[in-house]
Amino acid sequence: MSTFKDLFIRIAAGVAVLWAAASLAFIVLQMLPSDPVQVIYGPDATVTQEMRDQIRAEYGLDRPLWEQYGAFIGKIAQGDFGTSYQQRRSVIEIVTSELPATIELASWAVLFAVSMATLSALLTAGRKGWLRSFVSGAELVAVSMPPFWIGIVLLTFLSFQWPIFPVMGDTGWRSLVLPVTTLSLALFGTLSQVMRQEMDIALEQPFVLSARTRGISEWSVRWRHALRHAAIPALTISAEMFGYLLAGAIITEQVFGRPGLGRITLQAVRNQDIPVVVGVVLLVAFVFVVTNIVVDILYRVIDPRLRTSSQ
Repeated sequence: MSTFKDLFIRIAAGVAVLWAAASLAFIVLQMLPSDPVQVIYGPDATVTQEMRDQIRAEYGLDRPLWEQYGAFIGKIAQGDFGTSYQQRRSVIEIVTSELPATIELASWAVLFAVSMATLSALLTAGRKGWLRSFVSGAELVAVSMPPFWIGIVLLTFLSFQWPIFPVMGDTGWRSLVLPVTTLSLALFGTLSQVMRQEMDIALEQPFVLSARTRGISEWSVRWRHALRHAAIPALTISAEMFGYLLAGAIITEQVFGRPGLGRITLQAVRNQDIPVVVGVVLLVAFVFVVTNIVVDILYRVIDPRLRTSSQ
């Protein structure tokens, strides 16, 4: 019963976060100096008062502010993010047409980062020597460097100087290698440090000593026992950084000329197409909330102690 209560609380908190994000987006939208009517017709167009009134009525801009806010929140609750000023298409249609490419990039980046961090923790936790020192240095470098700079460096050496991978575009798995590497390095550095620290603690616990006295191999002790204790903080960080990865993917897509949310976001910012920008921001917030709820459910699958404590 308590498990369902915790889940309900998490969902309610997620709805509150989305409402706050939508409200903040509305406030920022009202504070912008740009005139939506002029944006729709173009900066050089001559707009008559009749044309201006028609557009304001069409987009509900002639209503009182509280009515605009109510309509804005109500439409978002129904999955309606409005209409693009420039393309005159539904924002949700524009965003969802580019979303799969960004989700693909972010998902491969998470998978690569988690895999490398897990391998790093398994090989270096509880041990000293040159390998641990080398990995620790690599983690520090990965966390310190901004992704866009990493992308430029990778392009310079692995696409221009040595044409191993394509410079830009979406032409198969080879075009994913550099963007995925660029996006995943910061997550790898953070995850690897946390997982190794947690495994260091787990390897000193009595249950590990008991497993070793039963003749279980060192690799099995690390893989089957110590790694489980490092998985929960790793999940937490992965969930918290998935929204960051989506935002980072937008920049990475621009560096590597890939399709996705990055392209439509940049176009929307340049053209002052505010509904599209707001739609992308709220989508990232939604993904962040959903990811955290899913991770909360996975906690109880990974660690039975959480299921016991919630009963």
